[in-house]
Amino acid sequence: MPKAKKKSFAAALNEQISNEFAASQQYVAAAVYYDAETLPRLAAFFYRQALEEREHAMMMIRYLLDVGEEVQIPDIKSVPTTYADGSEPVKMSLEQEKRVSDEIFSLFELARELKDYRAEQFLQWFVKEQVEEVSLMGDLLNVVERSRDNLLLAEDFIARENLGAEGEDPTAPPAADGAE
Repeated sequence: MPKAKKKSFAAALNEQISNEFAASQQYVAAAVYYDAETLPRLAAFFYRQALEEREHAMMMIRYLLDVGEEVQIPDIKSVPTTYADGSEPVKMSLEQEKRVSDEIFSLFELARELKDYRAEQFLQWFVKEQVEEVSLMGDLLNVVERSRDNLLLAEDFIARENLGAEGEDPTAPPAADGAE
C-alpha cells in the first residue's frame, strides 16, 4: 500500500485561514443577536472578537505571502443570528475557541513533523493566543450563565472588567493589511 502523502503546511494553513474567517462570521452573528436584544456591551465584545478572528486570518495570509506560498480566499457561508437564549452565543464561542485551539495545535504538530521551523516559530504566538481566548470565553460563559435571567448583569461585568479590550499585542505577527 502506498504511503499517504503528507499535507503541505501551506495547504493546512489555507484551511485554517478559512476557519478563522468562519469564526469571524460566527462572532458577527453573535454580535448581531446581542445588538438586536439591546445588549450593547455583549454586542461590542463580539464585534471586537469578529475583528480579531479576521485579523488572525490576515496574519496567516501575510505569512503565506512572505514565504512565497499561494493564498486561497474561502467562500463565505451564511450563519444564523438567532439563538435559544442569551448564553447560547457564548457557549458556541467557547466550543469554537476550543476547536480552533485543536486546529492550531495540529498545525504546530504538522510544522514540527515537516521540520518547517519558520512555520513553527510563526505559530508560537497563536498557541499563546488560544490559551487566552479559551480562558476569556470560559470566564464570559460563567458570568452569562450566572446572570441568565438578567443579562444586564453581564453587561455590567463587561463594562467593569473592560472584557475583550486588551489592545495591541506587539508580539503578534504582521497582518496582510497594507500597513507595513
